[in-house]
Amino acid sequence: MSGLDAAIATRLKRNAEGLVPAIAQQRGTGEVLMMAWMDDEALHRTLTTRRATYYSRSRQQYWVKGETSGHTQQVHEVRLDCDGDTILLVVDQEGAACHTGDRTCFDADTLLTPEP
Repeated sequence: MSGLDAAIATRLKRNAEGLVPAIAQQRGTGEVLMMAWMDDEALHRTLTTRRATYYSRSRQQYWVKGETSGHTQQVHEVRLDCDGDTILLVVDQEGAACHTGDRTCFDADTLLTPEP
């Protein structure tokens, strides 16, 4: 059972697995770093510790960003979008955010570039 405040929990719109997408954004620059999944417990841990905690669908366990890599996310703000179906974490990223070693998970594939 999660310790997430009931007032927050009732606002969340979860997928069939009970998860909500969470976007990590760099504080100050607005750079989008990564997307991961959270359930009520992961959100509760993040709000309590200010360390980004996610839920791994493949491993079916919680993970704290940077716990093994050292590439941590210090959480400064947590926001819920207007529909309650996406969480935004405003963080200070230390090191790479992506598991590939890139600064962000959005560095590799540009599908459309700005017009000149």
